[in-house]
Amino acid sequence: MIRLAGAWQLAGGIPSAEPVERELTGPATPRGVDFDTRDLGEWDTSLLTFVTRVTTLCRERGVEADRAGLPAGVRRLLTLAETVPEKKDARAAGDTRSLLARVGDAARTAWEETTGSVAFLGEIVLALGRLVTGRARYRRSDLLLFIQQVGAEALGIVTLISFLVGLILAFVGAVQLEQFGATIYVADLVGIAMVREMGAMMTGIVMAGRTGASYAAQLGSMKVNQEIDALTTMGISPLDFLVLPRVLALCLMMPLLCLYADAVGILGGAAVGIGMLDLSATTYFDETFAAVSLGNLVGGVVKATTYGVLIAAAGCRRGMQSGSSSSAVGDATTSAVVTGIVLIIVTCGGYAVVFYLLGI
Repeated sequence: MIRLAGAWQLAGGIPSAEPVERELTGPATPRGVDFDTRDLGEWDTSLLTFVTRVTTLCRERGVEADRAGLPAGVRRLLTLAETVPEKKDARAAGDTRSLLARVGDAARTAWEETTGSVAFLGEIVLALGRLVTGRARYRRSDLLLFIQQVGAEALGIVTLISFLVGLILAFVGAVQLEQFGATIYVADLVGIAMVREMGAMMTGIVMAGRTGASYAAQLGSMKVNQEIDALTTMGISPLDFLVLPRVLALCLMMPLLCLYADAVGILGGAAVGIGMLDLSATTYFDETFAAVSLGNLVGGVVKATTYGVLIAAAGCRRGMQSGSSSSAVGDATTSAVVTGIVLIIVTCGGYAVVFYLLGI
């Protein structure tokens, strides 16, 4: 007989079942086990955990466990817990595969992800073709709403980030250039860096975290609510109705946001050059305009447009891939942000090589 007395609460810890296990594995194995709970006080799930452990030990050793002495509430909860048995292999086991098998699975997953992304981009291109020929089915009101969301409503965060990036670039450049008495070239540094690289990149990263995540969450929630299936049932292409307006909005607004970010970043550098380096506004801006070429400006706009396509495609694809649970929507949102940022950095590196070869 197992005597249970006092308070059994999680705050006091769960007593170990080792004494019972020793008795069950000893030379004189009992034929049955019952419980005495006459002196039992307050209890919670710690008692259930202990009784479940003891019952499991008895079952493994062929000993009958009589639970008639337990409180009625405990018996009902145990019966409820045992009504639905634990699924086989529900508890995750360690990965016992060889290193070669794990590498092979990772490579296969990466290949499937790459081919899937390329196929999704191809479907977007086909949707754009249907748009040009007037066969795409979408609502123009949705397009205008998305343009407002990714354009005007994003100006605040783009302004803050771009101004601070220009400010930081100017500070970093001033520390080094002051050693040579060449503080005027802070204008060159900030202007070229913002127009050529940082304006487009920082705008892309901001939009990946803001808009790409929003797209994934919206489409993932629609997937959970079976709204996407409903569109398919009605004969409406979800790609045309849901993805196309979002891609168009981001492609149209990213070049404008990039140009705006360039201007704000240059103003951030001017705040340092004029306010701390004693450069006149005329001198600073004349030097900036002389340093920044049309090729740099066009290159930044082209990058921003490409980033817009990638961000929209990543967000929409993750949303369309989402599972049918709330946690799956969260995973899709996180994956959309990570994928978008990685694609931006990789594409930026590719453009840097191409522009270098072209002499831009």
